[in-house]
Amino acid sequence: MENIYLLMLVALVVLAIADLVVGVSNDAVNFLNSAIGSKAISFKTIMIVASLGIFFGAVFSSGMMEVARKGIFMPGQFYFDEIMIIFMAVMITDILLLDFFNTLGMPTSTTVSIVFELLGAAVVMALIKITASDTETFANLAQYINTEKATEIISGIFLSVVIAFTIGAIVQWLSRLVFSFEYQNKIRNFGALFGGFCLTAIGYFIFFKGLKGTPYYDSFKDILASQWILVVGVSFVFWTLFSWLYMKIFKRSILIIVIAIGTFGLALAFSGNDLVNFIGVPMAAYHSYEAWAASGQAASTFSMEVLRTKVPAEPILLFISGGIMVLTLWFSKKAKSVAETEIGLSRQGHGTEKFDPNMLSRAVVAGSTKLSHLIKQLLPIGTKRKISKSFAKPDEILVGDKREEQPAFDMIRASINLTVAGVLISIATSYKLPLSTTYVTFMVAMGTSLADKAWGRESAVYRVAGVLNVIGGWFFTAFSAFTAAGILTYIIYLGKGPAIAVLLIVAIGLLVRNYVSHKNKALAKTDSSGLRKSESNTVQGIIAESADNISNVVSRSNKIFSDVLTGLSKQDKKKLKKSKKGVDKLEAEIEELRDHIFFFIKRLDETSVRGSSFYITILGYLTDIAQSLEYISKKSYKHVNNNHKPLRYNQISDLKEMDDTLSVLLGRIDKIFRDKNFVDISEIVATKPQVLQSINDKIEKQVARTRTEESSPKNTTLYFNLLLETKELMHAIMNLMEEYNSSYKKV
Repeated sequence: MENIYLLMLVALVVLAIADLVVGVSNDAVNFLNSAIGSKAISFKTIMIVASLGIFFGAVFSSGMMEVARKGIFMPGQFYFDEIMIIFMAVMITDILLLDFFNTLGMPTSTTVSIVFELLGAAVVMALIKITASDTETFANLAQYINTEKATEIISGIFLSVVIAFTIGAIVQWLSRLVFSFEYQNKIRNFGALFGGFCLTAIGYFIFFKGLKGTPYYDSFKDILASQWILVVGVSFVFWTLFSWLYMKIFKRSILIIVIAIGTFGLALAFSGNDLVNFIGVPMAAYHSYEAWAASGQAASTFSMEVLRTKVPAEPILLFISGGIMVLTLWFSKKAKSVAETEIGLSRQGHGTEKFDPNMLSRAVVAGSTKLSHLIKQLLPIGTKRKISKSFAKPDEILVGDKREEQPAFDMIRASINLTVAGVLISIATSYKLPLSTTYVTFMVAMGTSLADKAWGRESAVYRVAGVLNVIGGWFFTAFSAFTAAGILTYIIYLGKGPAIAVLLIVAIGLLVRNYVSHKNKALAKTDSSGLRKSESNTVQGIIAESADNISNVVSRSNKIFSDVLTGLSKQDKKKLKKSKKGVDKLEAEIEELRDHIFFFIKRLDETSVRGSSFYITILGYLTDIAQSLEYISKKSYKHVNNNHKPLRYNQISDLKEMDDTLSVLLGRIDKIFRDKNFVDISEIVATKPQVLQSINDKIEKQVARTRTEESSPKNTTLYFNLLLETKELMHAIMNLMEEYNSSYKKV
């Protein structure tokens, strides 16, 4: 029986390594976003600085390990066999939950997940013990849970959301009021003071307060406790002088140094605060196993009161953990997906929005707009002018050429993000409160975005919807972590070793499936075969670039149309569903091109403005093509999915004939635009009456069949829908050919 606990310990170690990987993929990226979004320093430099911060933070994190041992439950109320079940359920739940959010590209909290998993598992195990007892009732549950500490931790986590957002917004608003968006000149005058303030805050709270609870703190804790004003004053003078000398000697902005050191400091705070979420439980299990093995008692009678004593973390384990976290940071693809979400929501300029607006986001934006107007009416005119001048954005932020290559926000905001988040996280770490680094960094970034007016009328409903989705995901994390850990605890209690083996196999299977799913999504994003935005500023260039998009759309339309008709004739629901996804992807790409029209027109030369009319008309016809394909694929899938009667043989035969005709025609069009042989477009245009008449003939044939042979209303409706929408599809394609032919001849 002893072997099962040894195997459980080994499994917990393996789960800890995997948890480090999935946890860092979700959390570590939070401290990279400000540096990446501002593009202040190269990506390689960012990664090196962050790696050093993570590694040193891991080594200094031993003071936080007590949370997993006694922060949530009363260890003395559980026996060794029960505590091992709790730890196993927690780790399996944690790794699956975090990987699920990573696959979605949504930032969630490793702290919230581990806290609520420990709480859920401990509550269920306590209820099992209470149920088996003749003397205890549900009222005794409070004896098993460290309600005071758990309440403190949970309230601190959720309170940090409001505090981080509010402080981030206030500090950013004041900073922007002083420096404005045209901050380059003011930084030369006030940059030393700003740099001194930021670096002092980062230095004191992260490099000093953040070390509280570690073995290194004793050597200077008395000085910090009694002379903290002097320490802060000397630090401010030193960093201010350093900032002034740096700008004078190197002729570069001190904000670069603030962002670099802030990234290092935030990485240090992250690692010191969050490492407990990944290895705290396995280390507690290891100490439990050591104490139990030395006791000689049965696992079901050995009390875990030993976990109440403070045990320092083994330096070698912290060292290894730091190394794993650094490697994950460099090689994790999922970390990049999580980064895109936060940077997209805090982006200063325009771009593709990831989230769709909802009723709540619209209500929030409408209410905020009214409140903003009310406040403006109360302010004096002079004050309003001063504020408006400070928050006026330069044209390159509003318009911008090649927006994807521009920073998502400037270095002022990046500096505030790092400074405020680092300070808040370090304060919590110094008091051994495992507040969520994800919540703090995310909400600080959202607060600074709001203060910077990044959420304008053009994007507010999308950004607010995104923030609400992320916050909703956090509550889902808490609920699902509590519930899932509790369920797994009960399953392991009933099934013991076999149940653990099955759960581990299921966990591995889900991790592999999520990895494959995320890899496929990543490959789809890097696929260069999609539609491309026009970057030319001449009519000739626009026509040439549009040819590639037309070829792309026609080729994909040909395949989608054929696949739909094939899937319909064979009642192949899988093929029809795949075609629907292909249409959705095509529609999304065309919509993205339409969203780019504003920037496209702004960039054109004065002599090439007429090219905009051509480009807009072409996009209109491409949209018509996609909408026709969407209608055809949706109706076909719905028919098969509802298990209606298949089409009759003569109907399928007519559709196959139509498909063959269109396939040849679309193939010719694709070749013309790929080869840029535009003189042949006239031949395609000349076939328009013939193609449309062919479809009309099939409509008339079906009318005759309906009167004499047809017995299925659903079939008749679907068939007419297909023919009529195919006719609309050919109208759009032929109109596109005529427009292109006309414009090409004018050049």
